[in-house]
Amino acid sequence: MNWTSRNWPYVLELTGTHLVQSVLPLLLGALIAIPVARLAARNRTLRPVFVTGSSLLYTIPSLTLFVVLPLVLGTQITSVVNVVVALTIYVVAILVRSSVDAFESVDRDVLQASTAMGYRPLRRFFAVELPLAVPVLVAGLRVASVSNISMVSVGAVIGVQSLGTLFTDGLRRSILEEIAVGIVLTVVLAVLIDLVLRGAGHALTRWQRAGAAPVPRVRRGAVA
Repeated sequence: MNWTSRNWPYVLELTGTHLVQSVLPLLLGALIAIPVARLAARNRTLRPVFVTGSSLLYTIPSLTLFVVLPLVLGTQITSVVNVVVALTIYVVAILVRSSVDAFESVDRDVLQASTAMGYRPLRRFFAVELPLAVPVLVAGLRVASVSNISMVSVGAVIGVQSLGTLFTDGLRRSILEEIAVGIVLTVVLAVLIDLVLRGAGHALTRWQRAGAAPVPRVRRGAVA
């Protein structure tokens, strides 16, 4: 543990950087994917275009995107912007399909009832559709978050600082402890973000559990 104790401030700095590079694309991707998925779920013509397009985006190798994006964006190859943009693309690719399924799972009768009650489209989306789609949306976000945590490390290959730097530097200098610290912290971050998203989903769907009818218990001997 000598290496860890000597370099702990540096490790914490890389952990914070890794977290930002993982969470920011998750938020940006959700802001893009959810409206797109809502449109695709209500338009049968656009649905296959968006779903197929998002699937194709996810097939692009991450390292290729990290190298090509500086040419497109005019940024330095070691800029964090390249990682954020690339991972936002991947989040959109993951979330569009799952979000389309989320909105399609909302009962049409519920939507018609809300319209009959005078809900305008925007209000109906935020008050009815989005809350009912939360469980599936959160499931997609959890998958995207784990994917992001792992992909951020790839940026270290082109010089973008993250926990992946501990892998590349540890391999170059043959320091197994440095590599192990990077692996452990990457897993810890993935678990923590997953727990946060799971807790958020649990809190946002509390009304569903509150509205569920309790199942009566039948005591032994109660039936003659």
